[in-house]
Parts: sequence; structure tokens; C-alpha cells
Amino acid sequence: MLKTFKKLLLPLMGLMAHSTWAANTDLDFSVTPVAENVYSIISPSFGLPSAQNKGWNSNSHFVVTDKGVLVFDTGSSELIGQAIKKAISSVTDKPVLWVVNSHSHADHWLGNAAFTGSGAEIIASGQAAATMKKYGQEDVAAFSRMTKGATGTTEIAYPASLLAQGEKRRLGGVDIELIFSNDGHSPGDVLMWLPKQKIIFGGDVLNSDWMPIMTPDINVANLIDTLYAVANLKPAIVLTGHGKTTTVKSVIRDADLLAAVKKLVQDGYKNDKKPDEITVQASTKLGPKYRPLYKNFDAQIKEHVKQLYKEQA
Repeated sequence: MLKTFKKLLLPLMGLMAHSTWAANTDLDFSVTPVAENVYSIISPSFGLPSAQNKGWNSNSHFVVTDKGVLVFDTGSSELIGQAIKKAISSVTDKPVLWVVNSHSHADHWLGNAAFTGSGAEIIASGQAAATMKKYGQEDVAAFSRMTKGATGTTEIAYPASLLAQGEKRRLGGVDIELIFSNDGHSPGDVLMWLPKQKIIFGGDVLNSDWMPIMTPDINVANLIDTLYAVANLKPAIVLTGHGKTTTVKSVIRDADLLAAVKKLVQDGYKNDKKPDEITVQASTKLGPKYRPLYKNFDAQIKEHVKQLYKEQA
């Protein structure tokens, strides 16, 4: 997984330049109510883990049920997981009984061990769990280096409950549906849907202010399909892996953007155009509409073209 993070470094540097990190550097997290019994813990930092943000660069969300708490993503260290747990305790004294890991990127699951003391069931796709086991120890060491030791000592707790495609559960009286993105962001991505509340938890498949992140293992066609499928659910609230809470408009925006870039790349590839030529075309044609909708359009459009061009080859 360290190799994956190295490949992500260039596109994420654009995010780091826009970091809004200012408070909470002591890992004293605040909780934002989203809906009845649904809450978010939003990181103010975008980009890679660093000494400045102490590794806290991704969001976590939780649902308080009749029996206990369901947590979606646990951060990039056991220390961050403990801070998330402390924040949850400011809302409820119920134990965390379930943890869903959206995917295998370490900033979303290395905090798992903070919740094993309450006997939490840790849930992920089989593909994501296999990737975690392959790279987990390497990720802990890498995050420690990137944060100059701020992530502390992390015990790894891997998911034990592996999901089937389209699995539905009822946890503490709350109905949930687990949706696979079919590698829309990374192998084994899982989104969580609360059909009654009409809330979607997207991990890094869904975005608010930022362009979809191009990872080495992304399947853009499947991502587009997933985004349109999520949009068809008509969620009232969209919770993302990074950035603020948003709406279905952001999901449609991302799907339409990716579809437009894909079409330009396909046409350009057929006409023997190089990626740089297509990037200029995409920036010119799509920039007026999409530049105001993203904080990092100009920094990321090249990465989108590059990834889609690779998929054509």
C-alpha cells in the first residue's frame, strides 16, 4: 500500500495546498449532528497525513442505534480512533458495536483497534480486507514517518466480517444496505445506505468540494455507474470521506464530469491525440462549467485525463 500512497502523492499535493487545518490539532474532535441519531466527525485537513495534521485527514461518521453505535471509518491511527471514540462518548454512553470500513486506504481504517475493547464487529468487503492484511504493517510505518511519529503506536485490527455484494442488515433497529462500487475508487470500496433516513455514506467514492481522486486501481467506468446509481437513490444527505457534508447534486456533478472527460478522452484517443492535448481540450471545454464547482479543478483535470487515457490503452 505504501507504493499506492507514493503514486497518490502528486495529485494529493494539490489538496494539501488547500488545507484548512487550524483547530483540533490536539485530537479533541467535535461532533456535527447530521440527522436524528446520525453524526459526523469532519477533519479540517485535506491531503496526506502530516506532522501538522497528526494523521487526521479523513472523516468518520456514526449512527446511534437502540443497542449501540455503528461507526463508518475510523481514521489513520489507533490514537485517532480513540479520539473518535471519545467524541462519540460526548453524544451517547452506548458502546460501539459495529465498525464499517469503507475501503483499504489506511487513513480510513487504522483506527479500528480503538473499538475492539467494546467487542465491535469490524465489517468490510473481502477484497478490502485482503488488501489491508497485505499492506497494513507497511501502512502503519509509512504513516508514522509521514507524521513524524504523531500517529503513535497502532495495533492493527482487521475486519472479521466480510460482506457480500448488496448485503442488507438490521443493526440495533436500523436498516442498512451495503453497496459495492466495483472498484470505483479502490478495490473493494463499500458505501452504506440508510434507506429510511435517505442518507448515503460514501467513503472516498463520494465528494463535496474536491474532484474525484484518481488512484492507481480506480475503475472510472464503474465509478461513473456507481455515482449514477447513488443519484437514483435520491439521497437527502451525502456523507463523504473528505470534506463537508453535501447533497445529491454533488454526486450528479461528479458523474457528469467524469462522463464528459471520458468522452473527450475516448474521442481524442481514436484521433491519436496525446494526453496533454486532451487535457488542454478538457480544461477549455469543461473548465467554465466545472472550475467554479471544485476547489482543485485545474490541479486535477490532468490526472483525470491521464487515468482515463490509461484505461483506453
